[in-house]
Amino acid sequence: MNRAMQAIGATLSDADWLNGRRARVYPRLLLAASVVLALIWIVAARGGVDLAGKPLGTDFISFWTASDLTLHGNAAGAYDKDTHLAAEEALFGPTHGYTAFFYPPPYLLVCLPLALAPYFVSLIAWLAATGYAYWRVLRAWAGPRFDGAVLLAFPAFLVNAGHGQNGFLTAALIGAGALSLDRRPLVAGALFGALAYKPQLALMIPIALIASRRWTTFAAAAVSAAALCAASYVIWGEPVWRGFLDASPLARAALERHLVGDEKMQSVFAAVRLLHGPLTLAYAAQALTALAAAAALFWLQRRDFRGPSEAPALIAATLLASPFLLDYDLTLLGFPLAYLAREGLARGFAPYEKSLLVLAYLLPLASRIVAGGLDLPIAAPTIAAALYFVVRARRPIPAQAAPLIATAES
Repeated sequence: MNRAMQAIGATLSDADWLNGRRARVYPRLLLAASVVLALIWIVAARGGVDLAGKPLGTDFISFWTASDLTLHGNAAGAYDKDTHLAAEEALFGPTHGYTAFFYPPPYLLVCLPLALAPYFVSLIAWLAATGYAYWRVLRAWAGPRFDGAVLLAFPAFLVNAGHGQNGFLTAALIGAGALSLDRRPLVAGALFGALAYKPQLALMIPIALIASRRWTTFAAAAVSAAALCAASYVIWGEPVWRGFLDASPLARAALERHLVGDEKMQSVFAAVRLLHGPLTLAYAAQALTALAAAAALFWLQRRDFRGPSEAPALIAATLLASPFLLDYDLTLLGFPLAYLAREGLARGFAPYEKSLLVLAYLLPLASRIVAGGLDLPIAAPTIAAALYFVVRARRPIPAQAAPLIATAES
């Protein structure tokens, strides 16, 4: 038994099985399987409704109908459940259930043009435009030496596309902002401020900017967010903001009462609830996790001020801080993974780092299945491990690491 455990530990620690050839072939197989699965799912749909009884694009119906209501002069209707539900049922009938619109009014600025085109045309254009933006930013993080198929096979692409969600857009904004911190601080701030439409994924940004004393970016983010909020108020007035605030209890209920599904959520909060922990414990665990992530960002800046780990650490901490984190938001995880893979190939992989990369790479595909089938939340500890590997001190490449790097590139 001890020998078996030692063998398993050694396999996970070294991950010598993951050589360059397998690192290229396996993602291609995964990409092909993803494309085939997507095509089967689309072909099997009837009248635009998939086998699960939901419209293709699932959550996109919320965005499209919010746009349609707004274009017809009823922006506040996006936040009224009865009005919004009636608009959704007018498209696909009552079979799919209700997909709420929890986003602050600045998101209406993003959604506004969607209903100018028919639903499926708009869905394709939405995924193509935001997916391309995400691809470009992820490519910039990974660098030219990385195989594009490895990046495209990242399961977060399929998960977000299947939901018709905004994970591509959110990740592109945060990823591009983090890349712009040194050379274009004003641009970085403007991109971060655009997250006014999804503030739960901006919790760590001001903390990270304070830790790194990036006051220009901090100010630009504040101005950008305020400008978007002001624009939405000027265009649609108080009723829209009042509707958003009145609908906020439903958003909280979705988090606390399993309305979304704890197996779909990726946060520490959801992990505690999935394990049948009480609500107070879930909130306490989430708060402690956010504090620990913030502490890691400050510690990193003290050890290596504005160093290369700053951007990926900010993003990994962002994923840990929010209690409301869905599996399509794991598009963000691609950035710290790209950083770790790039650094590992250049400077050597630490023990267990390659195994962590494999697990985190597959996380968007596996987390909901494992959580739903086994009541085992794996997302939060995997993200925490990614943050650990990002912020840990980098050491010079030991002599024995050279063959490992050569193997990874072979």
